[in-house]
Amino acid sequence: MGQGKRAAGPRGEHDREGFIEMVAQAAESLVRNEGFRGLGMRRLAAAIGYAPNSIYNAVGDLDQVILRVNARTFRRLCATLEGAIDPAQPPRDNALALADAYLVFVTADPRVWSLVFEHVAAPDVPFPDWYAEALSQATGLVDTVLQQLLPDATERRQAVATLWAGLHGIASLSTSNKLAVLVPDSPRVLARMLVGRFLGDVTGPM
Repeated sequence: MGQGKRAAGPRGEHDREGFIEMVAQAAESLVRNEGFRGLGMRRLAAAIGYAPNSIYNAVGDLDQVILRVNARTFRRLCATLEGAIDPAQPPRDNALALADAYLVFVTADPRVWSLVFEHVAAPDVPFPDWYAEALSQATGLVDTVLQQLLPDATERRQAVATLWAGLHGIASLSTSNKLAVLVPDSPRVLARMLVGRFLGDVTGPM
């Protein structure tokens, strides 16, 4: 489907961007209700009232659909994290607030968030620019918060990746009910400890 063309179906007409957004929303809903295995091209097409070919032509294959869903997730996460930042607070406090906000976000929508990590992209295929941009907006907020604590850009990039991976591990264990097997503490306690101790190491005694 070309950029200027419109797709017609039981739900009316949509331009290309509107159609892509509708597909991503429907796919997100399927994953939220049924998990990753509930997402298939035929089911998705039936959910929006279009033929599968309409999705292939406008969005691409199922991998591309999943990337669209994940980009939406990153944008929603970015908005959540942005709302947790208080410019009046010191960077360390804002970093702890980001950890809290991250866990709340994941806990509220675990199936959709897990799609980010369950989906394995084809090897050696670069992510589309729109996907990389959505991810960088979310990680960029963390980078900005840590800038005063870690002036060196390389060290800060590594710190963002380390904290992101650590928080993801805590969140994943928590949402899969496996964290309690390791420790009785809440995910929030562990997340704040991870961030606090990490930043204590790079900024001096806590």
